Amino acid sequence: MKNYAELARYRPGGIVRVLPERLPGAKNALTADDPPCEENPPPTDEPPQPEASMPPPREGNPRGTIQFLTIIGQVEGHVVLPPTNKATKYEHVIPQLVMCAENTEVDGLLVLLNTMGGDVEAGLALSELIAHLGKPTVSLVLGGGHSIGVPLAVAADYSFIAPSATMTIHPIRMNGTIVGAPQTYDYFQKTQERVEDFITTHSRISNERLKKLMMDATQLAQDVGTILIGGEAVEEGLINAVGGLHDAMEQLYTLIGKEK
Repeated sequence: MKNYAELARYRPGGIVRVLPERLPGAKNALTADDPPCEENPPPTDEPPQPEASMPPPREGNPRGTIQFLTIIGQVEGHVVLPPTNKATKYEHVIPQLVMCAENTEVDGLLVLLNTMGGDVEAGLALSELIAHLGKPTVSLVLGGGHSIGVPLAVAADYSFIAPSATMTIHPIRMNGTIVGAPQTYDYFQKTQERVEDFITTHSRISNERLKKLMMDATQLAQDVGTILIGGEAVEEGLINAVGGLHDAMEQLYTLIGKEK
């Protein structure tokens, strides 16, 4: 049987179909010696399709690549919080911080805080990772950075607080069964010193002033401590400056530029 594909004629635009009147056996049938067929394919109503092309490769930010980390709600400890609580789980955040430190494409870390505080050991663990990340870090306290949120805020190389944001400084608390023995109070004191040492090491506030703010009994109705709003945290030496997201990013780009 004759192979009809051999009678097809090629041109730059593709294969030209063989018209019925040109089929073998017809009066004007194609032969191997015929010149290429010049008939165009039948017209269609479809608009011409643009040539497919890959989008140009996305260029990175010449000022540096920033990774964002949000710490919101309550910092969850070793006990799972109820599902109705907004929480930051340390088992989720720790791997993110490790990957940020290991990723060579990330130049700096921006920590966004809106937390009521939470577990002391979990908060200190995250604070230590931020403080020793090995890359430029900037923190920004938005709605609030209360309780253990204070060490998280001061752990960064440079810290900001929004003008309307607040920070509550108070002594540590303990939930659950408490043994009424001197050892319990000794443990309280040691844990309190861990928090105080971290805050004073990574900020400009003195230990004496920090303890005075923690033990202030005139501001909170059912507790002891101090509430600092915006610029007050800067005046006390806890936070470096008052600002917003743009200020925090610009400061982080500046720190990244110094590292390069």
